[in-house]
Amino acid sequence: MHVNHIKSRGPCKYRLIRGCVCYTSCLMRSDNLSQKANSSTGYLYAVIATIALSLTAIIIRHLSVHYGLPALVTAFWRDAFAALILLVYLSTRKALLRVSRPDLVYLAGYGLLFSVFNIFWTLSVVQNGASVATVLVYSSAPFTAILGWWLLEEGLGLPKGLAILLSLAGCALVSLAGSSFQTNGLGLLIGIASGLCYAIYTLLGRKAAQRGLNPWTTSFYTFAFAAFYLLLFNLLPLKFIPGQAASPGEILWLGKAWSGWFFLFLLALVPTVLGFGFYNNALVILPSSVANMFLTIEPLFTALFAFWLFREQLNLTQMFGGLLTILGVLLISANERTHKTRKPAHSHA
Repeated sequence: MHVNHIKSRGPCKYRLIRGCVCYTSCLMRSDNLSQKANSSTGYLYAVIATIALSLTAIIIRHLSVHYGLPALVTAFWRDAFAALILLVYLSTRKALLRVSRPDLVYLAGYGLLFSVFNIFWTLSVVQNGASVATVLVYSSAPFTAILGWWLLEEGLGLPKGLAILLSLAGCALVSLAGSSFQTNGLGLLIGIASGLCYAIYTLLGRKAAQRGLNPWTTSFYTFAFAAFYLLLFNLLPLKFIPGQAASPGEILWLGKAWSGWFFLFLLALVPTVLGFGFYNNALVILPSSVANMFLTIEPLFTALFAFWLFREQLNLTQMFGGLLTILGVLLISANERTHKTRKPAHSHA
């Protein structure tokens, strides 16, 4: 009876193959679950980054209105304080401060790009106004998608294109609703240049992750190098950039206005360290175009914070724009999840 029972279960070879198939199937399911968990973490990082970055305009506006702080002086102290904060944090994990010489050269270039982005952003605000400048800087979304497809072999299809269009349209409605604005050809070119710089910043952040650099290490060296370059830009004898320090003494513009220094530190801590830090963490997990798409929600969060802090009213157009932006982000997130779910099956075949 015992022998018959064994025979009825089939040859050992068959049981071994069947066991291997089941084991492989379990591994694939486990891999899918792991990818979904990683994607969810990436989306969480991107949302945290977006919320933190949305406070940028509000804090800079406060510094500009109440203290008259020149724009490039603000940018210098923002990056300098951010680097100092991260230096204190990373000093407890000294291994993260050590980078190879090639990586240091890479990060020096990354910091230069970040400082140039700050300059183009400042010029765009001067030329176009904050609302138009905000929309133009998020021209980074299509730039990132196209460059990511070309340079990093990231997917580019109809769902992603539609998601980008929805988010950009929503971003424009939130930013421009109820505002009067004028611009010119030069202003548009500068604004688009700021968007291109932001796209390249995103791609280089993704590339830094692929080089094995910790995102907080990347953030520290980027801010440190950017602060150095911005200090040089402020001290240049030729004053051709609006918002430059008129003299070396203007670097210490705030003097003993300690409340102003507090808001500068807040600008460094929340939108810069947390905003760009979590954005760099998102770039470790998500494709560059997907991470960048989340940032198009930033104007909506800025409008919500302005409503909460300053009682600035949200109109129906802005609400509709916010809905379009969220729909765009949900669409690209769903498309990315579908793509990741199917990918293991193709590789298995």
